[in-house]
Amino acid sequence: MDFSKLVEKRESVRKYSTREVEEEKIRKIMEACRLAPSACNSQPWHFVVVTEPKLKEKVSRATFSEVLRFNKFALQAPVIAAIVAEPPNWLSKIGSSIKDKDFYLMDIGIVAEHFCLQAADLDLGTCMIGWFDEKKVKNLLNIPSKKRIPLLITLGYPEKEKKRKKIRKPIPEVFTFNTYP
Repeated sequence: MDFSKLVEKRESVRKYSTREVEEEKIRKIMEACRLAPSACNSQPWHFVVVTEPKLKEKVSRATFSEVLRFNKFALQAPVIAAIVAEPPNWLSKIGSSIKDKDFYLMDIGIVAEHFCLQAADLDLGTCMIGWFDEKKVKNLLNIPSKKRIPLLITLGYPEKEKKRKKIRKPIPEVFTFNTYP
């Protein structure tokens, strides 16, 4: 697919069909993630892809509460992927320390978008979720307590086709040449 069309196609999906995602497509998404660039090639991530329905439901329920119900759509998604932050290599750690920047978080943002773009290319929908009970998800997925899960990503076939144009800030509000406004 043409990259511009792919970027336009990719959106956060919050309504999924009951159709299961084929393992072959999940593997293709994981290959796109494997090829994602990272600072000093540290690849500081590990994906736990949850497909088992009962476990997926428990993980989904960790994304909302009875008070804050805004991620309830996660229950519909047939797949949820947890991105586990892994220690970056020593060169990336040194660079992060010297520059006072968490390069590993930027790397995780890049790999998450590779996940979502490859999914969109396969006619699958995704939504990144940052609001969830991390301790509960780590417990459910046997992730060591010292590790972090920066993002969960829902994955599945959208219930219906994209229906409206993306609403975004106008170009002059998002970039300038040569100087900050």
